[in-house]
Amino acid sequence: MPFLPAKPGLVLDVGAGSGRDAAWFAGQGWEVVAAEPAMALRQEAALRHRSPRIRWLDDRLPALAGLHRLGLAFDLVWVSGVWMHIPPADRPRAMRKLATLLKPGGRMVLTLRHGPVPEDRPMWPVSAHEVERLGLDHGMALRAATEQPDRAKRAGVHWQTVILDLPDDGAGALPLLRGVILRQEKSATYKLALLRCLARIADASPNAAREAGEDVELPLGLIALYWIRMFKPLVERRLPQLPGERMGFVREAFNALAPVAPPELRPGASFSGDLAAALRQALADAARVIANMPARHLTYADDRPVFPTGYGRIPASSATLVLDAELFWAYGTTRVPLHVWQALRRMAAWIEPMLLAEWVRLTQGFADREVSADEVLSALQWVEPVRDTLFVRSLAETRLQQGLPLDCVWSGQRLRPGGFDIDHCLPWSAWPCNDLWNLLPSARSVNQSKGGLIVAGAALEAARPRILGWWEEAYASATPDLRRRFAEEARTTLPLPQDRDPSPEELFSALDFRRLRLRQETQLGEWRGLGAAQPGSRHSTA
Repeated sequence: MPFLPAKPGLVLDVGAGSGRDAAWFAGQGWEVVAAEPAMALRQEAALRHRSPRIRWLDDRLPALAGLHRLGLAFDLVWVSGVWMHIPPADRPRAMRKLATLLKPGGRMVLTLRHGPVPEDRPMWPVSAHEVERLGLDHGMALRAATEQPDRAKRAGVHWQTVILDLPDDGAGALPLLRGVILRQEKSATYKLALLRCLARIADASPNAAREAGEDVELPLGLIALYWIRMFKPLVERRLPQLPGERMGFVREAFNALAPVAPPELRPGASFSGDLAAALRQALADAARVIANMPARHLTYADDRPVFPTGYGRIPASSATLVLDAELFWAYGTTRVPLHVWQALRRMAAWIEPMLLAEWVRLTQGFADREVSADEVLSALQWVEPVRDTLFVRSLAETRLQQGLPLDCVWSGQRLRPGGFDIDHCLPWSAWPCNDLWNLLPSARSVNQSKGGLIVAGAALEAARPRILGWWEEAYASATPDLRRRFAEEARTTLPLPQDRDPSPEELFSALDFRRLRLRQETQLGEWRGLGAAQPGSRHSTA
């Protein structure tokens, strides 16, 4: 107890079992992610402990693949009565996975069982020294190790508690990125562009990544899409990206995409006719440039590529080009070291300004004519999509015109034509996202009271049946194209399985995890629902 953080934050309970510890943390005001691979235990625990502060997850060591998809960083990682069940050969990987889930300044607590091994459960010997050594490999320092008797008074059994701290970034990703951005020799802006593409994907489309050993793997086609979106304004303004007013890649493909605004180049979009053909070729050109230039020359000190990349193929021509996962993976793959990926996910907002400053400096140096920093920054601006609820509003209006009921997802009150809003569940001011799953019908007064606050866990849980009902009514029985768009947008931006369309319950759980991550990243206040005192009101408490 003396070693627990004084202020409740976000805790990961690994091997949560019956939920005893998860429920205790929730009762103390912590937000809890409880990972338990045994379905029967997990289901019983969820029935016994119905706190909205607890999210149950099917995941296990050493991989913890589901947890890493969430993109969360934890103040406390709690590994109680688990470590002795992990084979020694799997422990280095398990410790690496746990360490990368910690916030800088976070703490890990492990309890170790010593004594006779029960016949019905596999166990291996453990020691505090082994845990300390593995922790040091990942930048963690031993804070304390204590011993306790077995409270069940089993013969020969006693316990140790080992406490590890992560004092700073520890993984070495930030020094590596800083070295690439500021120190590595650059004959073009392409290394910076590749890093910015990766940072943008880590922030906006993290679920596109899949685990690949000690790395994650990204579809080269998605990187190429972000690359085109990034370079399009630079090409149109003829801002050189190599010395001597040169661009270094085929202009024709970019010129053919002139009618397309950069925000339209997003996962889930579709194109037809000449635009489809031009974009298919532009993605191929960009993918080849990435594989042959920045991915090959952006290296460690020993000349190994940091981001090994393999070019695939140009997908077969068709009347319509759908920007989905199948298309993106066809162009090839790029591997990103896991610790670099985690740094990009958590710190993209700090990394991007450093990238832009160096990009401006290089472009100004490459230009034979005078180019102002403001001109380059204007072209490099990442234009977010315009706040757009018209399409979803039309779906809701059509439903009302057909005489079908439509309820506010937050209050349950019956809505009438022209008298409702389409609310961004995760607020636009914190995260500009027009994905269909994020747009929900709401009473106007309720939407105004919610404003730019992040919906609290309890309020989201109370709205669950109405949110699921809206998704079912609006999309489950819609046209195939609309169903595909809904699923593709969700798979790209939320922590969901990539190999199938998500179930409504999976989608709702993923929404809650994304809400939790947004709350962690922005520190915005929470909207607690109707009738509750909101942050900043004269009835709210600190």
